Amino acid sequence: MSSPHIHRVDPADIVSDHAPPGLHVAIIMDGNGRWASGRGRPRTYGHREGARAVRRVVEAAPDLGIGVLTLYAFSSDNWSRPPAEVSTLMRLFHRHLRSEIAELAENGVRLQVIGRRDRLPARLVKAVEDAEEATASGRRLLLRLAIDYSARDALVRAAMDARETEAPLDRETLADLLARAIHPRGHALDVDLLVRTGGEQRLSDFLLWEAAYAELSFTSVMWPDYGRTELASAVAEFHRRERRFGGVSAADRPERSRAAG
Repeated sequence: MSSPHIHRVDPADIVSDHAPPGLHVAIIMDGNGRWASGRGRPRTYGHREGARAVRRVVEAAPDLGIGVLTLYAFSSDNWSRPPAEVSTLMRLFHRHLRSEIAELAENGVRLQVIGRRDRLPARLVKAVEDAEEATASGRRLLLRLAIDYSARDALVRAAMDARETEAPLDRETLADLLARAIHPRGHALDVDLLVRTGGEQRLSDFLLWEAAYAELSFTSVMWPDYGRTELASAVAEFHRRERRFGGVSAADRPERSRAAG
């Protein structure tokens, strides 16, 4: 029996709206609760301020050469947090999706929400669907919010779907199945740069397959304090690195003339 939270769609319904050109930057937005507690405020206050940081980063991304921005908003493990905090987060997601739709559309931002939807409040699911439809023509930035997302669960769902296909299973096929497991119109999108704020240095079940060769950037800046300056610094550092994808660095490659001789 099929899992109820796997997004299953007819291939004909999948549009060819590929991601805008540019970097794919993924961010684990960590530190909201600790930021608030350090100021003697409830954790929910940190989440509200964190929403302001989302706006700053989304506004800055296209000018920094970012075509895809994936933000880790709520992991599948976050359901274990206190019910009051979870409820506040769900209300915040709903409120901001409703209030930001027009501006996202006007600025050419296409929104996708990746992850499970069967456990989300019905009104939040409706807000997600409305926001995705209203911003579908955006071509300047693909903004993906990961809500009730688990990379391990997504890999399991992709493996389950692989059993139903007659095509040989290779990396490309599995990547496509994985993309469809988290969004019905998803495309395989490798991560170029993965940032985690808040001082922790782990991936926390986020885009494990897609980040196989991502450059990693960890910062002690808490998410509510993150903005254009911090993102620009991370992107600048990314461009200073040499991505080898398992090969050798340019300095270690034999000279062409020597190889030719």
